Amino acid sequence: MSASFKIVKQLILSGGNRSSRLFSFAGLGIGVLLLFCCVQMYFNLKQLTRKNAIRKNGFDYIALRKSVTNETMGKTALNMFAPGEIADLQKQPFVKAVAPLIANNFRLQLSAGSLFDFQTDFFIEAIDNDFIDTLPDSFHWHEGDATVPMIISSDFIELYNTAFAPGYGLPQLSDATISTVVFTIICYDRNQMPVEFKGNIVAQSDRLNSFLVPKTFLDWANEKFGGALATNVSRLYIKTKDANNPEFLKFIDSKHYRINKDKTLFGRAKQIMQGVITGLGIFGLMVVVLALMLFSFYLQLMIAKSKDNLQLLLTLGYSPGWLSKKMSGQFIPAYILIVLIALALTQLFQFLFHKYVMYDRPELSSMLHISVFILAVLLTVLTIIANYRMVKKLLYRFGTNE
Repeated sequence: MSASFKIVKQLILSGGNRSSRLFSFAGLGIGVLLLFCCVQMYFNLKQLTRKNAIRKNGFDYIALRKSVTNETMGKTALNMFAPGEIADLQKQPFVKAVAPLIANNFRLQLSAGSLFDFQTDFFIEAIDNDFIDTLPDSFHWHEGDATVPMIISSDFIELYNTAFAPGYGLPQLSDATISTVVFTIICYDRNQMPVEFKGNIVAQSDRLNSFLVPKTFLDWANEKFGGALATNVSRLYIKTKDANNPEFLKFIDSKHYRINKDKTLFGRAKQIMQGVITGLGIFGLMVVVLALMLFSFYLQLMIAKSKDNLQLLLTLGYSPGWLSKKMSGQFIPAYILIVLIALALTQLFQFLFHKYVMYDRPELSSMLHISVFILAVLLTVLTIIANYRMVKKLLYRFGTNE
């Protein structure tokens, strides 16, 4: 049958418009190239935006607070998170866990003992241990303990060494020295009677900007000196798989909450870029569909002009199924060549993007993502199947069965 098809090939394929075929192939190539580039850029953005937050066990931890406006100034309750709002956050699919950052509800003073000659009103806070990035074994407290361990923000140490200490003639502190400083924590009850505790810094945190004490101590102190446990809080920490998730950022904006924009800068850019990439991807898909439609018109014209020849071949015993396979098979090399050229161009663009736009950033690769190759195979297979079904449908219009 292969030899016989070579004989009848010219009778069938000579009826089409060559320019229509070339335009359909060109459109198919442009559409496939756009799709490949959009898929690759999606994974590029995904890699870039997942390297910009302090992560622990594969999660991002983001501080959340309410926006203070002219209308809410002086209305402390409006700027605090109520238990219902915390529960609403916990229900969101992009939130793994929520932890309130609890503060003292009583007057507290901090003194640096004999090393520094100063005493000031201050604050302490506490949070669940799972949200602390550096958690030494010594960070615990039980009722009756005279010493309270503290975790201090590394930003505070830097501010002290660069701004506070030089201005007041105080000594600067190294990381090793800061752990030897013994603080005096003075807690005042509702009658302003002082109770002293010793405090020492056991670790520094890059995630939480605060003076942290064990939650057991602060819960006990709030109840003993402030008269009640803290219920409403001004800051929360969110545990999420991806702080740059567009759905997470949309939710935060809709609630008018505030977060550290440095940790979600790429995420907000990602929202814009994803919109552009999605638009281009849809456009590329439309170009592919239109190219296939144009190719179907080419096939219809080719078959219509070869109607008499086809009817003669069918009368001689050639089945529509066999003719469909042979006719559609003539275009398989062209489809494969189009996809390979689109893959090669996409690979070139990715190499140039990684090398000269992103300057060899380690989180990116110069090679295409595996999903692009999978998409190439799927597009090739689907195009071949669609082409075969199209040809077979046109041939069966002649009213002949296999």
